[in-house]
Order: sequence, then C-alpha cells, then structure tokens
Amino acid sequence: MIIQKIQDASAELWDKALPHISIDCVVFGFNNNCLNVLMLKLKGEENWMLPGGYVNKNESLDEAANRILLERSGVDKIFLNVFGAFGDLSRSENYFKDYPDDLWHKQRFITLGYYALVDHSKVIPVADDYSDVCEWVSIDHVPKMVMDHSIIVKKALSTLREQISYKPIGYNLLPETFTMPELQKLYETILGQKLNRGNFYRKIMRYNILIKLDEPRKGGAHKAPNLYRFDEENYRKALNEFTW
Repeated sequence: MIIQKIQDASAELWDKALPHISIDCVVFGFNNNCLNVLMLKLKGEENWMLPGGYVNKNESLDEAANRILLERSGVDKIFLNVFGAFGDLSRSENYFKDYPDDLWHKQRFITLGYYALVDHSKVIPVADDYSDVCEWVSIDHVPKMVMDHSIIVKKALSTLREQISYKPIGYNLLPETFTMPELQKLYETILGQKLNRGNFYRKIMRYNILIKLDEPRKGGAHKAPNLYRFDEENYRKALNEFTW
C-alpha cells in the first residue's frame, strides 16, 4: 500500500513541484536533560528518516519547509533556519532503486537542511499517511537512517554547537520560566561537555538576556533556586550581537 501511495504522489509531483530540490527538517527539542530530534519511520521501513519533502512551484523555500514539517509531523508555526545543502551523487536514487526510473522520488535531488529549536512540551508529533511512527529520538542514540539523513542530523548539531558560541540558545528549548542550572544543563547537553558554573553565570548575565523573577521555584529540601525568563527584546538583539 505504501508503494502505491508513493507512486500516486509521484504523478502529482511531476506537475506541481520543482525538480531536483528537496527539503529535510531537523527539529530539536529539550526534555529531561536530553536533546532530542523529531523523526519518522515509513510504513514497512526499518530505518528512520527526517520530516522531508519537495518544493511546490508556487511557494518559497521557507514556505515549503514549514508546509512539509506540518504535513509530515503535525508540527506548525515554528521558525526554521537553513543550515546546509546536501547533494552527493545518488543520495536519493539508490534509496528508490527498486522503483521505476520515472518515479519522481528516484530523480537526483539536492536537499536543503533546515533546523528548528522548539519547546518539547508544546509539540505533539503526528505521523502522516506514509509513516507508522513520528516521535522524539535522543540525539545520543540516533538509529540507522535512510539515505544521508544521519549526516544531515550531524551537520545540524555541529551548526547548533558552532552558533552557541556567539548566539544565545534556549528561548525556544526551555519552558517560559527556568532556573540557572537548567539553562546551564541545556548548554552542556548541546556542547557535550561540562561548564564551570561561575563562568557560565557571569557570561550569560553579561549579555542582559535574562530577567530574574521575584519568586523562587517551590519544593525540595534545599534552598529553592531562583527562576528566570528570557527578555524577548534583548534576546533578539543579542542574536545579532552575542559573542561568547
């Protein structure tokens, strides 16, 4: 049945989509001190894949990325950032090698990688008609993936790690209020290394992107930690000015 769905889609794509351009989305979420990425598994397929698709003739690349993510995973209204292009020979043709040569999906495609940072609690993944599963997978335990999707995930993560050195990270990954240890843990999880608590606090506070709240977090036997939230205006300014 999945084969017939793909073949039916192929006939429609020849008419409405741009040839040789595709999009794959890497969506990061942070939950229980773990950095996760949103993945799909096609019906009857053992390997996993990213939410991806093709660009219609009547839409921009960014519009296509947002539409694809909504159609493939149910995720809507998030800001996507393009981070790279992937165009190795036969990256898509080999995956569909058992299909007829005139299948749209079997043609050579250069794919644009988009990544997004989202609040894990606000995203409820929904599998599309082609997939059995759409769910969060730990970045530390990425399963075997189709085509070059594992390479795309690694590039998205390396880009995020590079950008964390000169841009603030956390606004879309943490809940509205959080503690300083939770923010530091987010940075440590992304970077894959421990950070000095005092140095981290001083560097973060230097850029004036946090607002300390009057009330501490309740509960626990020890002194309740202070709560913070991001100053949205200063945060957006810091996106252009932040140096670590």
